[in-house]
Order: sequence, then C-alpha cells, then structure tokens
Amino acid sequence: MPGGLSRSSSAPFKNALPPQELLDDLCSRFVLNVPKEDQQSFERILFLVEYAHWFYEDNSVEKNPSLKSLTLKEFTSLLFNNCDVLKPYVAHIDDIFKDFTSYKVRVPVTGAIILDETYERCLLVKGWKGASWSFPRGKKNKDEEDHNCAIREVLEETGFDVSKLLNKEDYIEMIFGQQRVRLYIIAGVKDDTSFAPLTKKEISEIAWHRFDELQPANDDVISRGITGMKLYMVAPFLASLRSWISVHPPPVAPKLDKHPKGVSVWRARNSSSGGSSIAESQLSRASAMGALDICPGRSFRNFRFDTAPILQAAEAAFST
Repeated sequence: MPGGLSRSSSAPFKNALPPQELLDDLCSRFVLNVPKEDQQSFERILFLVEYAHWFYEDNSVEKNPSLKSLTLKEFTSLLFNNCDVLKPYVAHIDDIFKDFTSYKVRVPVTGAIILDETYERCLLVKGWKGASWSFPRGKKNKDEEDHNCAIREVLEETGFDVSKLLNKEDYIEMIFGQQRVRLYIIAGVKDDTSFAPLTKKEISEIAWHRFDELQPANDDVISRGITGMKLYMVAPFLASLRSWISVHPPPVAPKLDKHPKGVSVWRARNSSSGGSSIAESQLSRASAMGALDICPGRSFRNFRFDTAPILQAAEAAFST
C-alpha cells in the first residue's frame, strides 16, 4: 500500500482507510462517468480526482468518523492503486502529481472586493484551516468569463449574489508568479447583509474589516496588518483600492463613531485556527476544472495518457 498506508480487514476503527467498495464508487462516479473531453489529459484526470477527494472528505468522512482524513496526495495514491484504469500509471504518480500542483497555481483567479456603504470597511474571508484572510475569490472554470467566475466564487464563499452590483470595468488585477488575479470592486453593500458560505469546509469565518486596520504591501510589511492578521492575498491590493476610493465618493458619509474593528458576520462551528488543511480545501470547490489554455508541465508533455481503458470502462458503466 502506498505511502505507508495500510488497510485492515478487521472491524472498523478510527482512522481506517476507505474500503475498496468506496474507492470503486468514487472512481466510477468522478473519473468514469464524465464527458470524454475530461478524460483526455492528466490535468483533467487529476482535477477529477480532486473532486473525488473533496467528496470523500466532505461526505464520506463526515458521515463515518472512523474513516481516515487524507491529504490530496495520499488520496490520489490510493485511488491510482485501487482503480483498475489508473493502476498502469502508479509508477509515474510522483511526476504526475508534481506537474498537476504546478499547473494548478497558474490557473487565473477572480473574485471581489466588497465594500460597505461608507467605503471604510471591506469583507474578508478566512480559510477553513490556518489564519490567513483574503478577499472571496477562486479559480476560473474552462471557458468561463472573468466576471462570471467572480460572481460564482463570491456566492459560494459568502452566499451573497453580486451580479447586480458588479461593473466589469471596476477591477484591480495583479500577477503573482504565473497566476493572474482579478478582483472586481463591489461597492455600497449594506451593513445588515447576511453572509454564509454555500460550500462546506472551505471558509471558517467571514468578517467586515476596517481599512485603517490593514496595511498595503511594502518592503517591510508584505503579509500582516497592524493587528497581526495574515494578509498575504489582501495587502498587495490595498494601495490600488485606496486610490479607487479616493475618486469614488461613498453613498453614505463615514460615521463619526467608527465601526468596531473586525466584526465577524459568520463563523463555522468546527473549523481549526491553525495548521495546514488536510483536505486542501482553501481552493474553491466548484472551480477545480480550471482553464486549459496554459502550457502543461514537462511530465505532461512527455508522458502520454492512454485514455482507451477509461473510455471503455465508461461505456461499460453507462450500459449497465
């Protein structure tokens, strides 16, 4: 069994690996029963495996606490070793996973900077695990327009529909390494707006934060606000955002009695405040099938994936 993982044939126990029946079901549901175009490359196959992993973590483990929570790499190794159509590629799994991880961080990201009516505060979300805050955002789907991705991601992460407030021309765009991040400015959202994520185990907290409690990126401060908040994906946008606010008067005048600092409007019950996410669920759940117009890594270019067995298995599954 890969990675030091082992499956016991005895009665269920805490941290048990998923049984073969469950792995077969996940393989059939997420790898075989999908459109043929999604089975033509390792990038797509690994995105499908990631979907299966999220389903396993969010549903199987939640309903059966005896099951072991797995990292994406552990789950990928298990599925490749126990799914007949993927077994021929087990020897190459390290290269496949490495290139997939590299590819995934180049998929464009869009989201929104949500401002209150006084433009004194912005809405931030915190991931399920860890302490880093960000604006609601996520990766684009294949052929998805930037503004539609932003609408979808904000709805998933906050439960708020920004479609009627979004102006396609009002956005801030930055490049981080090889990844383009575009955030649309959604201004004038009321204080009493309700927020709650639609996805599970992705967002642990949603809160209004005052701009004077945040700091833009510079040579000395690149990641933290003056309160110690981790702002890796917030600080780089603040200078441009303040420039936008300076030429756009707010619909409601700033209040003399300032808003309280860091008002939480939604908080999950079972989130963790530290460590890395076992389910790697910082990524948007509905955006895994990212744009495919990006050049694949070296292993993807040199290693050809024989899709015939998968297509045959899919046809057999449909006919039963």
